[in-house]
Amino acid sequence: MDEVGRGPLAGPVVAAAVIFPPEVSIPGINDSKKLLAIERIALSAEIESKARACSVGIVTPGEIDRFNILKASLMAMRRAVEKLSLRADFLLIDGREKIGQLKIPQRAVVKGDSLSQSIAAASIIAKVTRDKMMAKLHHEFPHFDFVHNQGYGTKSHKEALSKFGPCPEHRRSFTPVQKAWVDSREKRLGL
Repeated sequence: MDEVGRGPLAGPVVAAAVIFPPEVSIPGINDSKKLLAIERIALSAEIESKARACSVGIVTPGEIDRFNILKASLMAMRRAVEKLSLRADFLLIDGREKIGQLKIPQRAVVKGDSLSQSIAAASIIAKVTRDKMMAKLHHEFPHFDFVHNQGYGTKSHKEALSKFGPCPEHRRSFTPVQKAWVDSREKRLGL
């Protein structure tokens, strides 16, 4: 299991769970952050075709604001596990945290996406899924350039936040978004 999207100012956090047969080995699988987009897309298709089960869990910006990003990330992972077509015997989770409310043995693995093919595969599936979602949001809110920044707080994204104020996909509990919300409200009120 792995998740993507903890750091952005906008968009969901997405987690994926992948179960491979023991004999599967896919050359090129690595931490999704170390791969080009075209490599991730090709690998995601191969992962999905060779996995026994593969699923994603999504947590919205509103849920992130309500629960905090750590709890939202774990919630996304739990949703991914619950959507698997097969019951997992054991969970390997990238990071330091285990997933609560699951009666499946599990182990958190720091830098797991560099150590485990299954975790790296999950990171690829989660990243490809989230990137597609952010590309769709780009069409709704083109001035934020989500297709290029994936919701991360780039200079141009922060400038757009300052100019236009946040959209419904922004995480209002994140400091730069809170500031932009207050600033845009004050502009509208002429303060």
